[in-house]
Amino acid sequence: MDTRFLESFLAVVDGGSIAEAARRLNLTPAALAQRLRALEQDLGQPLVLRAGRRVRPTAAGLAVLDPARRLIESTRDLRAIAAQDEPAGQLRLGAIATSLTGLLPEIIAGLRLRYPRIDYYVRPDSSMNLYQAVIGGELDAALMVQPQFPVHKSAGWLTLRHEPLILIVPEDLPDIDSRQILTAQPFIRYDRNQWGGQIVDRYLRQNGLKVREMLELDALDAIAGMVSRGLGVAIVPDWAPPWPEGLRLRRHPLPGAGGRQVGVLWTLSGARTAAQQAFVAACRARTSDQGLPGGAGQM
Repeated sequence: MDTRFLESFLAVVDGGSIAEAARRLNLTPAALAQRLRALEQDLGQPLVLRAGRRVRPTAAGLAVLDPARRLIESTRDLRAIAAQDEPAGQLRLGAIATSLTGLLPEIIAGLRLRYPRIDYYVRPDSSMNLYQAVIGGELDAALMVQPQFPVHKSAGWLTLRHEPLILIVPEDLPDIDSRQILTAQPFIRYDRNQWGGQIVDRYLRQNGLKVREMLELDALDAIAGMVSRGLGVAIVPDWAPPWPEGLRLRRHPLPGAGGRQVGVLWTLSGARTAAQQAFVAACRARTSDQGLPGGAGQM
């Protein structure tokens, strides 16, 4: 049995659709569907049911779900163990949206030159979900916002960027005091379910700022796009570029407003320790190159 077919089945179940699973695995939907059919023929049972664009597991699919996850995990660990101390095997990473475009490509590009035997799985998600995934062993490491509570003893933390809070306003808005802008203009809020959004909310409350909230979004690039179109103003962390092209807005610093720390969280044990350490070392080298503090954590 080809374990890639099992990985495809798991991706379909986790993603809820053939299209989403194909995107995650960098396959065409037709190629992924072919893998799924081959696995069903091998096992002699239909594993998924299709309802429009959505897919859900059959009774047989549910029965093999957990054993399939354990088998895939064991296969990945065998590859890493066989490589001994050389970083190899699949490295399961997570990243928030801004790190996915602003930090991760540079780090992986450097790693691929040194350690070509590492394979990568990358899961985009919120910091809250990524934290739980790393602590629970679903991911080996994640680029995310530092939690506002002590990191679990089973994990290490390294700060890569300090992103101060800034006020972004439409380009043609008169240049007046930031407090006046915030109280007079419609406010586009960074989602309070996100750790970064909670930092923004705390700043507003601590400074007694009553805003005219228009809507609340969890995507920073979407917030910037709304502001660029003149729909309101927003407070956001000054996230790692690239920002969306063609934005017509101005950025105002907010002295004393604080910000969010973005860094890497990783597990301190497991069969893929060599690959994890190589990834964290690449992150640490990036902080040294930019003259940033090394952050807290363990190696």
